[in-house]
Amino acid sequence: MYELSKEFRFDAAHTLQRTVDADPSRRIHGHSYRAEVVVRGRADPETGMVIDLGLLDRALAETRDGLDHRFLDEINDLGPATMENLSSWIWRKLQPICPNLVRVTVRRDSDNGACSYYGAETA
Repeated sequence: MYELSKEFRFDAAHTLQRTVDADPSRRIHGHSYRAEVVVRGRADPETGMVIDLGLLDRALAETRDGLDHRFLDEINDLGPATMENLSSWIWRKLQPICPNLVRVTVRRDSDNGACSYYGAETA
């Protein structure tokens, strides 16, 4: 069993409605983010790969393009632009292409914050 991970970076602006540090958060502000995507599985006996990195790179580039230098408040299917919603949004974009996706982590270097999403809970 293998785990393969790739990262991409993006910069984006947003606002947040919150009770702590409310005024600065309500103003448009931006962050630099890093997203790490992890897939897990067995290597295909013919290719020797868990996933074709070319396919994964294309999917990451498309996903990154949907976030990079965007005003996140305007992304219809994102919700409030929290690290929680960013990690699940990235998951939803990648999971159809990467069925063996196991984790998406979004990090903000400015405050050392991170949030990981492991997919929808199953009953």
